[in-house]
Amino acid sequence: MPRFLLIAALSFGTSLAAGSLAPAATLEKADLKSDLAFFKDSTCVALNPEVTVKDLNRFKSTLLQNVARQLLAGTYDIQHRAASYEAYPSPSALQRMIKLGDGFSRYENITGIYLEAGRHVVLVGDTDGRKISLLVPEWMRKPPPGIEPSKDPAGWGLKRQEIGIESGLNIIEVKKSGLVYLNYYEENPEEAPVILVHFLTGKVNGYFDSSRHDNKDWNRLLDNAAAPILDARGKHIQVAYPVEWFNIHTRGKGVELMQNYDTMLLHHYTILGLVKYDKIPPNRILARVNYNYYMFRDRDGVAYFGNKGTMRMVANPEVVIKGDPCWGFCHEAGHVLQLRPQITWGGMTEVSCNIFSMYTRGKMGNKSRLASQDNYTKARKSIIQSKPKISYLQDQDVFNRLVPFWQLHLFFTKHGHPDFYADVMEEMRKQPDAGRGNDSIRNQFQFIRICCDVGKVDLTDFFEQWGFFRVGEIKLKDYRNYRFVVTPEMVDETRAYIARKNYRKPVEDLSLLSD
Repeated sequence: MPRFLLIAALSFGTSLAAGSLAPAATLEKADLKSDLAFFKDSTCVALNPEVTVKDLNRFKSTLLQNVARQLLAGTYDIQHRAASYEAYPSPSALQRMIKLGDGFSRYENITGIYLEAGRHVVLVGDTDGRKISLLVPEWMRKPPPGIEPSKDPAGWGLKRQEIGIESGLNIIEVKKSGLVYLNYYEENPEEAPVILVHFLTGKVNGYFDSSRHDNKDWNRLLDNAAAPILDARGKHIQVAYPVEWFNIHTRGKGVELMQNYDTMLLHHYTILGLVKYDKIPPNRILARVNYNYYMFRDRDGVAYFGNKGTMRMVANPEVVIKGDPCWGFCHEAGHVLQLRPQITWGGMTEVSCNIFSMYTRGKMGNKSRLASQDNYTKARKSIIQSKPKISYLQDQDVFNRLVPFWQLHLFFTKHGHPDFYADVMEEMRKQPDAGRGNDSIRNQFQFIRICCDVGKVDLTDFFEQWGFFRVGEIKLKDYRNYRFVVTPEMVDETRAYIARKNYRKPVEDLSLLSD
């Protein structure tokens, strides 16, 4: 982590108006500290009442003299340069609250400030002892020339510089130019103070917030962008895409883009049970550009390749909600929202995420992917009719594996219980997982019991048809190697549990359902 620069003479590039860069000024830290006396407090967002234009020649630092001059003239951009920031739930807090952690944005507190490489001055209000830092991500990082993007030795992940800051005057060094974000996440964010951070240097890039901006603001931000990336956020989504592609695909349509992303994520949260049980987190899922691979999900959210075709899919509001673009976002966001290891035991990584994809794609008016690919017929033939009998996990087609899970939704929706999965997901959140690694298969049997309890239906025959009760060894690869051993005891205990409930049998054969 970069150290504070406790040196006497410093040279700063100061930007006191959006898009402009004032001449460099030679400053001393002692002069900066001395000039703090002209302001109401050490954040320098307001002058003492007695300070007038005549006092400007008494300033020792050109930087704070310019701030004071603009404050007196009423032209200083306090909105972006000196904003207050609230804490967000940390990944561990999200894990505790909703059994989800990684994948939500780690860049929630957007500053809208672009810091060029070099030294900068940042003033921070009272932190109440909280550890906070600045993040400067390399949104536009590309693989070295001549290297195949997917084989980048630095990997596909988002690189960033983290700079610790504390209450008072901070002199920091930025290694690579970039937009800056306040890293402020807490276990109990409701108890954390609001922190004011004032960037005396850097350029104002701004950011789009659909709750308070319109499409005129969107175009203005694109026209005046100081950085190659523009941040935009809705209620549930945060995006960081290149200004270049926004200008081509989203001109005059920023509100619509954010609304469409928010709508898709709200559908995800509905089937996840976060709407019904009032557990939608304040955190957003991040969608960003990358230059290594078509699309993927990692600890920083969802990433899309920064070329013409892919950017059209994700930056055009009319396109992002249709067909494959809709499926792509829903699939990757579904990875963020998978309960692990519940509903994501070995063999389910590329399956349970598509429960979200199927649900949201349908709600957005798109045709069923399982139906269009004929997976219902394929799955019955390869799993139910197989000889010898196999488990659904042994089918190599992840869409075939998805069929029984989606048929549960179809059945209960048809028979008056459309929030079946919302209730199942909530019950899984309430129960500890049944095992991990090679023992993660035990979560399959927990899932069976929960489905029967939530639906008040004996689904034993259905799960038998799809091979959930197949006894023996199952070896598979799902981003790691798994070796499951399903014992007769596991099956017998599950069957006995269901039998004791005396639930009614389904009124129809679920395995024949399709959409």
